[in-house]
Formats: sequence, C-alpha cells, structure tokens
Amino acid sequence: MIELVYTVCASKEEARMIGKSLVREKRCACVNIIPGMESFYFWEGELVEDHEVVLLIKSIQGSFTDLANRIKELHSYDVPAIFSLACQEADKQYLAWVNDQVK
Repeated sequence: MIELVYTVCASKEEARMIGKSLVREKRCACVNIIPGMESFYFWEGELVEDHEVVLLIKSIQGSFTDLANRIKELHSYDVPAIFSLACQEADKQYLAWVNDQVK
C-alpha cells in the first residue's frame, strides 16, 4: 500500500531540495510541493505567524522511519512536522508504479 507522508518547509527552495533528494535516492516515488500555506503556532512560548511550503511525499508502506530520518537530516527546523496519512485504497496501476520507483 502507499504511504503518504506530510511535512512542511520554511521555503520553496528547501522544499525542492528535500523533495529532489528523496526522489533521487529512491526513498519515494513522488513529492508534491504546495507553496503559500499560512501557519500559526506557538514556538518557545511565542505565537508565530509564518508562511510555509507543504510537501506530500508518496512512498511505500513501511517507509516512514527512513523518510522521517532523512527529512530531519536535510531540514532547517529543529522539530519539523513529519507524519503519515492513512491511505485506505489506491489505484492498482498507480500502486504498481510507486512500488517500482522505491528501492
């Protein structure tokens, strides 16, 4: 089954660097970059208003730990948001393609 991993980056450049690295290293089949997200959160006791870039990472089930570790190595945040989203079903042809892309 497909594992969909979500994370955000501080800039489009960082998102592109992480996304390209993950695809080149065959850790995932595809990364979608969605710029222009506005975020509000508390960090070190202060309310932060920030613009971030979303990455949706498509890989195979069981790849989360590897992806999370690699994202942390490349990421500028001290504590990046990294989590997987449940995928109940996937098109069989697309699933076959994803499986073929990830080592």
